[in-house]
Amino acid sequence: MEFEVGDHVFLKVSPLKGSIRFGQKGKLSPRFIGPFEILQRVGSVVALPPSLQGIHDVFHVSSLRKYVSDPHHVIRYEPLQVKENLTCMEEPIQILERTERKLRNRSIPYVKVLWKHHKVAEATRELESEMREKYPTLFSSGE
Repeated sequence: MEFEVGDHVFLKVSPLKGSIRFGQKGKLSPRFIGPFEILQRVGSVVALPPSLQGIHDVFHVSSLRKYVSDPHHVIRYEPLQVKENLTCMEEPIQILERTERKLRNRSIPYVKVLWKHHKVAEATRELESEMREKYPTLFSSGE
């Protein structure tokens, strides 16, 4: 496999117990990290950014995988309104669905809530009574 200076690659890692784990533990530890830009090429060895100085900055080509650019990999950024004490308030946008958890002699109503600055996949289940108490505007539209 051939790489040129400026190409982006993933670095294959196999973290051992007691060594650097790249942010995860056990079964969830990553097999590849990156993408990194190739800074220099010396034969079949390439130099990657200094951010890897804790590990090494020169790697053999066999431990690299080509990064194919994909526009879906780009994360949309929405600035948060941060208060003076560096906190931000989570606000619910809408209720996606209603469910009930059945117990022996009662049922507990839950709602699935979509929060501001979050995706639908990150929606959470909350107690309906607590949401009605904190955010009555979510329930005022004909319910």
